[in-house]
Amino acid sequence: MKRQVWASRIGVVMAVAGSAVGLGNLLRFPAIATQNGGGAFLIPYFIAFILLGIPLCWVEWGMGRFGGKFSHGSAPGILDAVSGRRRPEAKYLGAIGIFGPLLIFFYYIVIESWTLGYAFYSITGTLGTAARNDLVKNFFHQYTGIDPGDFSRVPMYFFFV
Repeated sequence: MKRQVWASRIGVVMAVAGSAVGLGNLLRFPAIATQNGGGAFLIPYFIAFILLGIPLCWVEWGMGRFGGKFSHGSAPGILDAVSGRRRPEAKYLGAIGIFGPLLIFFYYIVIESWTLGYAFYSITGTLGTAARNDLVKNFFHQYTGIDPGDFSRVPMYFFFV
């Protein structure tokens, strides 16, 4: 069976960039940048990106290409190939590469269900009536089940499913 390949280099670059930009950069970065001096926070951010992010990306890419030479397309297979089969336990360490993204998926799906619910309640006007911050906070706590109050968790589970 012939292995699949990327149609273009720009497709590879866009896929890698898309997987590297997570919810942390979209949800937390603006708040952290504001709390830590705004633009000044970008200096250590870009230094860390240049000194850590890019080299680690190259290492990961190189390991993937090396493992691909031996028809290994998964993290356990790649770590087994990189270790030269001298360390059989390396493939078990590679299982983290399978279960880590699965746990991240569970985290993302909950946030996506919250977003879907907020969009629904915004369109129907429920969030529009909660104009004050304390009312929005109460709605969030009741919607997520932090403070059940008179609002059940059923809507959150509905949007989760």
